[in-house]
Amino acid sequence: MKKRTLIALSVVGITFLIGMGYPSGANAGVSIGINFPPPPPLVIPAPPPLFVIPTTYIYFPPEVDVDIFFYHGYWYRPYQGYWYRSGIYNGKWVYIAPERVPRVLINLPPDYRRVPPGLRRIPHVELRKNWKTWERDKYWDKHGGREWHGEKWEHDEGHGKGRGRHGD
Repeated sequence: MKKRTLIALSVVGITFLIGMGYPSGANAGVSIGINFPPPPPLVIPAPPPLFVIPTTYIYFPPEVDVDIFFYHGYWYRPYQGYWYRSGIYNGKWVYIAPERVPRVLINLPPDYRRVPPGLRRIPHVELRKNWKTWERDKYWDKHGGREWHGEKWEHDEGHGKGRGRHGD
């Protein structure tokens, strides 16, 4: 009996020692990280009033010096050739891959900052509360916007309030 116990313990011990010396499976991994630095923080003391860009359902604050846009519940910001997204207008900007940027943002009319006189300012609180309903019901298709791009404005004096640019 002592001989069997000694053999069994020897087999277990040898198996244990072999297992310690040889890995049971190879673990290999490659991690490639591409880091896009976020844009500088925005200092906006209060939620800015916005305008809707006709035919897009994109909203923007013309009084803000950098381009930021509200679309489908998120804020978007182009910066140095990259796009960033945030849940709040002055919030933490997170890089988004080019294929995830909504095409409507990339294809904005070049004069989108040129706001016609008398166009309704939309308070931030009202936008957050109503944007889904406005999109679902096509509110802006029924309540203005046709006169902004491509059609003559009433009382047009040839100048708007924008800088006519977007990008960085």
